[in-house]
Amino acid sequence: MDNILLLTIEHLELSAVGVLLAMAVGIPLGIIITRYRLAAGITMAVTDILQTVPALAMLALLMMVFGLGDTTLVISLVLYSLLPIVRNTYAGILGIDKGLVEAGRGMGMTRLQLLRLVQLPIALPVILAGIRVALVTAIGIATIGVLIGAGGLGSPIWRGIQQTDAVLILSGAVPAALLAIVCDVGLERLERAMTPRGLRATAHR
Repeated sequence: MDNILLLTIEHLELSAVGVLLAMAVGIPLGIIITRYRLAAGITMAVTDILQTVPALAMLALLMMVFGLGDTTLVISLVLYSLLPIVRNTYAGILGIDKGLVEAGRGMGMTRLQLLRLVQLPIALPVILAGIRVALVTAIGIATIGVLIGAGGLGSPIWRGIQQTDAVLILSGAVPAALLAIVCDVGLERLERAMTPRGLRATAHR
């Protein structure tokens, strides 16, 4: 039991690190490409392509470059997390009522102030929805990290497959599923809490 708890914590850490790194890259990238249509098209195409690569193939390709272990898994999670984060940041900012942006400009806001005080707060529910999708996806993908020597809940699942032991498989699969559900619900609540009260009704319609 203690071992499963430790593996669950490790699984969450690996998934969270991958998504946090993707946020550090994806959110600024999503903001920047709202100003450049060509760059937006290229960025979306690249992240779309990355998302279509089968997880096992992605891990195998990255393993040839970065070797076995957690680092390779985290890099693959970053790549898979980019699409929902970049796309939702881009869509969230572009979806803002242009009248609100013009009102901010009319008040003399600089481009940075407009982004910080108007665009990001309004786009926040959409951005957080992308992060939720990325984290739940990362938790699922991380279970196959065991094939490249990474830690987490994939270990009991893989041993269970090798030994044809359903209990051992479930000892890894059930905590992974519960982890995804808890993270999904937790981020949804965080999304609601961080959404300005006046925007909640429109954000969750």
